[in-house]
Parts: sequence; structure tokens; C-alpha cells
Amino acid sequence: MEIKKITILGGYGRNGEKEQVDQVDLGMGELLSVVGPTGSGKTALINDIGLFADEDTPSRRRILINDAAPSEDFLDDPAKNPIALITQHTGFLSDMKVSHFLDIHARVRKRGNPDSVVADILDFANQLTGEPIILDSTMTELSGGQSRALLIADAVIIGNSPIILLDEIENAGINLTRALEMLRKYEKIFIFVTHDPRITLSSDYRIVMKGGAMQDAITTSPEEKRIGEKVTDMDKIIVGLRDRISSGEHMLEKEFQAIMELVWLT
Repeated sequence: MEIKKITILGGYGRNGEKEQVDQVDLGMGELLSVVGPTGSGKTALINDIGLFADEDTPSRRRILINDAAPSEDFLDDPAKNPIALITQHTGFLSDMKVSHFLDIHARVRKRGNPDSVVADILDFANQLTGEPIILDSTMTELSGGQSRALLIADAVIIGNSPIILLDEIENAGINLTRALEMLRKYEKIFIFVTHDPRITLSSDYRIVMKGGAMQDAITTSPEEKRIGEKVTDMDKIIVGLRDRISSGEHMLEKEFQAIMELVWLT
């Protein structure tokens, strides 16, 4: 089944009042951010999406795929589920090697030549991490950032999931700016739970959560997009400083001031 659209139909907040947002539609290639303070219901919203809620969760929201109730196969057969959820929890029960984990998944999903697919995933993931992922490492040896980078690459390339939910990837220790650049190349629906302005202002839309309810749905304006580009430039400076400090370099205040002046002049 070709996924063209996902729809979130509003339900009720924790106080029992109807959500201010009745409906949110997302098409392929669009990015949505879910924002709001801690405890506002962001994770509950993406859990509703991942569970294909049908008025059977506390929020009583409904999720539609291509304007219809999702197929039961999506829940019954993981191979047919169009949604991949990358959570903040990356603990692995298995200590199998990274190469074995990816090879098995590629063969189960029948994604062409397993060796080629594994190489593509490793290339994708290692562009997001500081220390490269080694195929002979076990899954339990990976850092939190490496695990998240690997799971993102796996969902995009092997899982080929048309809808990908990402929960606070800014806390994953990955190169977030590079991740956004790479994800934009794929014709998929990406939904981010985030506190990060880089992600929010790079998205096409954002849902504002409060009290367990969708309070507003905002289209990112051209002005906000321009602000987002400036924030991204600032982030590149921070990433560069982090990398230099991590490699043992010393910092000079006048050098930092010159870099900041260049950012604000561009």
C-alpha cells in the first residue's frame, strides 16, 4: 500500500476538554515538530500515532492513513507497519554484532544485496556520530548517540518506513544539523518531538501541546525559516567548538568573537 498521507484527528486533553486542533494532515516529504513544555503530552501524541489510535487511548484521538482507518495488517504484521518510532531508550537485549543485526534485518526485509545495504547504513550513521560505528562491535557496546544514529539509518534505509517518529533526537549526541540535512533528502513524513529550535524552525509545521492537548497547529513562516537558517549557522559553530575541544585544542576569545561576528553579518 502506498502511503500518501497521515491524518491526526483531535480528541481530548487531560482536563476532558476537546482539543483546540481538530485535524492535522501531513503529506509525503513533510516535517512536523511537536513542541511544548515537559509533561505537556508530546510523547503521548506520537504514541497515539504509532498505535494508530482509534478513540481507544486516553486522548480519544484517531489516526487515519490515506483518509481511511489503518489496515489491521499494520498492527498484526510488523513488516507491513508503515511507522517507525525512534525513542529515547536504546537499550538492546542482544549482544549480537552490529553487522549481524543489520544483515538479519536486511534479509528479512529483502532490501537487495545485504552487504550493500549494510554499507549504506553504516555510511549514513557515521555521518551523524563523532566516533565511527564499527561493524564488529556488539550492539551493547554502542554509545547512546551511536545507537540512535544506527536506528535512524536502519529505519530510513532497511525499514524504508514512510512515516518516522523521532523522540527528542537532540539529546542523542548526534550531529543534529547533518541529520536534518540528510533526512530532508528522503520523501517521507518525519514527526519530531523536540525542544530544539533548529528542528522546529526547519519543520513545515508544528503542533503546540499543553495539558495533554493539541493547543495550536502552526505553519512555519518564511521569516521563521530564515531565523532557522541563522540558528543552524550558530549550531555549526557550537559543533565545531565541541569537536575542537574534544580533540584537545585550546580556544582563543578573539577567534570566537570573529566567528560570531561573521555569523551575524551573513
